Amino acid sequence: MSLLIGTRGSRLALAQAEKVCALLDMQGTATEIVVISTQGDRETGVPLHEIGGQGVFVRALDDAILSGEIDAAVHSMKDIPAARPEGLVTSAILERDSPADFLAHSIPGDEVAVIGTSSTRRRAQLLRSNPDLDIRQLRGNVDTRLRKLKSGEYDAIVLAEAGMQRMNLSLEGERLDPEVFVPSTNQGTIAVVSNTRREVCDAFSPLDHPPSRADVEAERAVMEAVGGGCFTPQGIYCRDGYLIGEILSLDGSRSVRIEEEIGSIEDAARYGARLHVEGRDLIREAYEKLGL
Repeated sequence: MSLLIGTRGSRLALAQAEKVCALLDMQGTATEIVVISTQGDRETGVPLHEIGGQGVFVRALDDAILSGEIDAAVHSMKDIPAARPEGLVTSAILERDSPADFLAHSIPGDEVAVIGTSSTRRRAQLLRSNPDLDIRQLRGNVDTRLRKLKSGEYDAIVLAEAGMQRMNLSLEGERLDPEVFVPSTNQGTIAVVSNTRREVCDAFSPLDHPPSRADVEAERAVMEAVGGGCFTPQGIYCRDGYLIGEILSLDGSRSVRIEEEIGSIEDAARYGARLHVEGRDLIREAYEKLGL
């Protein structure tokens, strides 16, 4: 059997798809990569919340699976929205890479003043650590962001450490502790979404990593209970059943946080509901300030 594997066309997305294809090849399954353009890739000049949030990177690939153009798609799992179309299944969650953010800069850390990021979470967490920082909008793929950093538009930019590792990038800067700068839900995780055909799901089954699946599914249960979408600054991170969740104000000056040991998805959902109650004023405030 040969499978058509869809992906976005960025260097990082292609590296992730190639990793999945290499693993399938080791299992004796032939593959072909199909590059599909998404709205999020085409419209890089506006904030994500103005064009529909992280789901804009996923929608075109979902449609391609449902139409039969491809058999499966490879995603950074943090991009996959909570609400999913019928007819799709997350057929593999690979072993998680680093969940941490990385602050890339080539000048001394105490001289960093202007930082580029499009993430409301990263912006809020950085301002919490230093309210004097100037956080400016930055979108585009990793190569675009690095080019803008090198040109001097920013003193530093924030990248996912896992993406750097997958692209074999070695950059100056510093890893941000994920227990302080709590990552976005499922950051550092590659997921394969496929159609529901048995032979397709069976082909991906050996790639699935149950401990990673348990952690990221707990994070998604919290995310779904909290709500707020990708517009509200929130970090949710679970490692070996230890859950951290936080919601911040847009300027990072206020936050609510939970830290709990969990034993089930039901535990995660319950703590997520608590976090929602404690953070609902921050969620409402973010929506109002962003005009949503």
